[in-house]
Amino acid sequence: MKAVVDREACIGCGLCESVCPEVFELDGENIAVVIVDVIPQELEDSAIEAQDECPVSAITVE
Repeated sequence: MKAVVDREACIGCGLCESVCPEVFELDGENIAVVIVDVIPQELEDSAIEAQDECPVSAITVE
């Protein structure tokens, strides 16, 4: 699985980073970025949770 963040939609709330810090972090502009190329299998559930909890639907996990 891979994750993508829509930088235009992200409001920098940090929820994704708190739910799945192994996959997401906020950059210097307080915009979420994906820090892995491929989501490890053991982190897939938490990455999907971050996607589902994002208040502006800026995350896509596929």
